[in-house]
Amino acid sequence: MKQGLLVLTVFLCIIQAAYAQKKNSLTSVKINHFFTNTLDEVLDTLNIKYKQHIVFDKEQLKDYHINEHYFEESVRDMLWSICKQNGLFFYEESGGTIYVMQKLSDLSRLKKMHTGGKVVQEELRAVIQAPPEQIGPKASSFTVSGKVIDQVTGETLPGASVRIANSNLSTTTNTDGYFSLFNVPSDTATLVASYTGYQPQHLRLSSRQINSQLTLGLLPAINALNEVVVNGKKDGVMNTDRKQVSILQLNPTKLADLPNIGERDIMRSFQLMPGISASNESSSGAYVRGGTPDQNLVLFDGFTVYQVDHLYGFFSAFNVNAVKDVQLYKGGFSAKYGGRLSSVTDISGKEGNKKEANIGGDLSLLSVNLFAETPVNDKSSVLLTYRRSYQGPLYNKIFGKFNGSTTSVSSPQRGFGGRGGFGGPGMANAASAVTSYFYDLNGKYTYKPGQKDLLSLSFYSGSDKLDNGRDIGGSFTGLNNFDITDLTEYGNIGSSVKWSRQWNSRLYSNTLVSFSNYFSNRDRSTSSSSTNVEGDRTFVNNGTFENNNLDDYSAKTDWELKLNDDIKLLYGGFATSQHITYNYAQNDTSKLIDQNNKEITLGGYAELEGDAGKLHYQPGLRVSYYGGTGEPYLEPRFSASYSLTDRVTLKGATGRFYQFANRVIREDILSGSRDFWVLANNSGIPVGKALHYIGGAQYETDRFLFSAEVYYKALSGLTEYSLRIKRSNMGPGGTSTLQENFYNGSGYAKGIELLAQKKAGKYTGWISYTLGQARNKFSVYGDDYYPANQDVTHEFKSINMYHTGRWALSATWIYATGKPYTAPIGSYTINSVNGTTHSYLTISAKNAERLPAYHRLDASVTYDLIRTDSRKIGTIGLSLFNIYNRKNTWYKEYETQNNQVVISDINYLGFTPNITLSLRWK
Repeated sequence: MKQGLLVLTVFLCIIQAAYAQKKNSLTSVKINHFFTNTLDEVLDTLNIKYKQHIVFDKEQLKDYHINEHYFEESVRDMLWSICKQNGLFFYEESGGTIYVMQKLSDLSRLKKMHTGGKVVQEELRAVIQAPPEQIGPKASSFTVSGKVIDQVTGETLPGASVRIANSNLSTTTNTDGYFSLFNVPSDTATLVASYTGYQPQHLRLSSRQINSQLTLGLLPAINALNEVVVNGKKDGVMNTDRKQVSILQLNPTKLADLPNIGERDIMRSFQLMPGISASNESSSGAYVRGGTPDQNLVLFDGFTVYQVDHLYGFFSAFNVNAVKDVQLYKGGFSAKYGGRLSSVTDISGKEGNKKEANIGGDLSLLSVNLFAETPVNDKSSVLLTYRRSYQGPLYNKIFGKFNGSTTSVSSPQRGFGGRGGFGGPGMANAASAVTSYFYDLNGKYTYKPGQKDLLSLSFYSGSDKLDNGRDIGGSFTGLNNFDITDLTEYGNIGSSVKWSRQWNSRLYSNTLVSFSNYFSNRDRSTSSSSTNVEGDRTFVNNGTFENNNLDDYSAKTDWELKLNDDIKLLYGGFATSQHITYNYAQNDTSKLIDQNNKEITLGGYAELEGDAGKLHYQPGLRVSYYGGTGEPYLEPRFSASYSLTDRVTLKGATGRFYQFANRVIREDILSGSRDFWVLANNSGIPVGKALHYIGGAQYETDRFLFSAEVYYKALSGLTEYSLRIKRSNMGPGGTSTLQENFYNGSGYAKGIELLAQKKAGKYTGWISYTLGQARNKFSVYGDDYYPANQDVTHEFKSINMYHTGRWALSATWIYATGKPYTAPIGSYTINSVNGTTHSYLTISAKNAERLPAYHRLDASVTYDLIRTDSRKIGTIGLSLFNIYNRKNTWYKEYETQNNQVVISDINYLGFTPNITLSLRWK
């Protein structure tokens, strides 16, 4: 009897468990899907893919369209949302069958369809079953926190917008994708997350969620889904921030839409925005608002990158397959950043796919670009990228353009080979052994031990080897051999270890240690050997050797304390040790320059970021101590914006900025490497200083943006460099020595930037105009201001992009005033008392002449490669650079010949096509 009772009890428990399993199936099954279908197709998907049993009338529901992304939501929550939004009803039987209908009276008909006419009348008394946690709010004025991720890869998304629907309560995620929202009105509210290049995500809160970390997963936008219209979010290649001043955000996923000479490029894409010069093809560095590239702080995963380009600037140093997010601050930037006078580019690297392994690559006529990413386990992931150029028609065209030896001093197309005296008549038959290339390697390992901590190790190595060496042989020179070495190697190595922690919903920290190394080595020398009549062989080595090396060891910690929804406090500390050497030797024996400096910089900052109604304000203070001068430097900063209406915003910013490491410019363009890094000191190299004043206004709707900004920068502590011959006496036996000269001066930059942008629709793009002026004053050149080398008066840009289905077409046109330069205006001859003749040049005032205006037209067309499941796996694209083959002048060279000045124009690239194929495994 007892055994029978035990068996019956066990049987009842099994029945109860089975019933409970069916009963909970609507909550236990989680939906991860993006639907752009009719409702009947959505319910079919739930039946087939998610093993549900849903009964409905196809004809009745085929006219309801669902455009929604569901991430980790139960079937019950999903159906409740669909029915509530469309005025429908659903009914759940105890056995697990679900009925979806337009009105409750349809239930009887659906049940007859399902059961063959047999209906249990008691079941008709049941009402719509709503999820228990959705029946009325249970909590109010609470805090929610979590993170926003890419649903496909698991990557966190910095700078994503998170808001409460139908309210003014909003925030943005930090650099690691975390957010906190205070005073949420109800646990039935809906969170809306959006991010550039992604479809928005809606998450309906419930009482069970408010005490846990939330995860909002976003799906990448697909060009082919033109019927999906998203309002109120920015989805272009470049985007601005309504509250922040002079900030640009770049969307790496959209870069393929822009014309390019090689492949998707971060730094060169910024040059298409107002205030950033696009008329210098030989550098992908940012010439921001009249500043020089060395005045721009460039960070990658927290470490400083000193060399930002490859192949004379046609590629930036950053592989887009390794980049997650990019922010460019054109001026008036936060107290969090320091050490530069002009701007900040902050790049966050990808963490690697946390859900599945993936490989892919890009192949163009210039380079091959490969990447691999994979989860290591459920807590860590790794990403590797590698890019390398290879010698082909396009690479050889670029290299030959800037390195071809010249056959005539009066040739109008001379290249670098003519500089330094190695070119000249008869050299055209020299045998060339070109082995030039560039490469870069990125690696990142990310480990997440728990919900609050994130550890990451990032590494970068990039280098260029430019070899224009030639073997002349003995036929021309009369020697046994005559070899010319013209070898330049430069690059950057960097790494960082970062620990991020969300201590609670209010406090977040990032602590980082990093190392960065910049190197530049130049060997411009000749080696020859000759044999005399006795058979003795003599070897001779002549030439110049330059080496510049910079080591940067840094540590910093950044903290973010949210006092409430309107105010947060940013603060932190930093320490940097920099060691710079620069050597210039002649004939590998005599060191003409031997710079060796090592200094430390340390300090801290604090900044308040808050909102008071329509006013957004951001006051801050940065304090730095620099060992090279033994002095502290105070850098107050302030920025603010005020919303006049929902569409009109006024902005302003000011601040003081200091720079302790400078890349000084050589005075003579004909002397090998034109610039090198040095540290400020108490003697000839002052600490650079800038004062920023910025004001602007913008008008923005869901589809259009119109903005205007004016700026003024006052600069001091500018440095130029020259190496001059100094004679001890003028007699026949006089001796000469080389003397270093560091010239110091001041300057200013001012201008106005206008932008009109269309952000949404099949056709998008912008036009911009910049009226600028950059002036310097160095006492060695006189008492008046003169145009700086980077001065551009007028710059107009038109960027046009059109999407239709899988096709993307774009065209850009750029016009800019020619840059200033110093030119010989005549020559004269002096006959000395000993009968020798000397020719001299009469030089114009500093930068008194202008190059011809710069303009070019580029275009591209790309086609998305889509799998059957609508996942994009790559693109194929054709890019056309300088379509009408404009001969834009880079600079001019001068020589005297028969008492005449011979002028040579060194031009940029002409018409250049390129094809790029990009593929992803998943």
